[in-house]
Amino acid sequence: MVHSVELLFDRETDGLVRRDWTALAEAGLPSQANHRSPTNRPHVTLTVGDRIDPKVDAGLWEPARQFPLDCRIGAAMVFGGRTLTLVRLVVPTAGLLRLHESVDAICTPFVAGEIFVHTRPGRWTPHVTLARRLSPAQVAAALEVIGGDDLVGAFAGLRRWDGDARVDTPIP
Repeated sequence: MVHSVELLFDRETDGLVRRDWTALAEAGLPSQANHRSPTNRPHVTLTVGDRIDPKVDAGLWEPARQFPLDCRIGAAMVFGGRTLTLVRLVVPTAGLLRLHESVDAICTPFVAGEIFVHTRPGRWTPHVTLARRLSPAQVAAALEVIGGDDLVGAFAGLRRWDGDARVDTPIP
């Protein structure tokens, strides 16, 4: 499994994203609401690697002091693959991009192997996942269910996810 560092939303913004999750599930479509892990929550992944040493946590306290940080959750997008993943773009403000670069620089020495290239500065697409494993036939219905209005909210913190142990550690 992979390890990551992720942005977490404040309670109100988390609730707005969960509203999309619930609407998809109630429409009989794939949804992150169906994922019942106690650590499942709306988030934006900042960096991913095969393993991130927990010693990184001390260094992440500095960027965590920037919260709350305003955010705008915008347009729906679909990531391809064998199946499709429905996400909402998180509008990449200058502040969000600076935070991402800071977290990337802090994490790099603590990652075993390489940081996944799609999470590196200049290649990162900030997003929050709404549903995985959609068929092409389900995409139009899913887009209709979630609508097109932007969600305005805030980020409230960071967490480090250990995919091997399936444990999340809030920072701070």
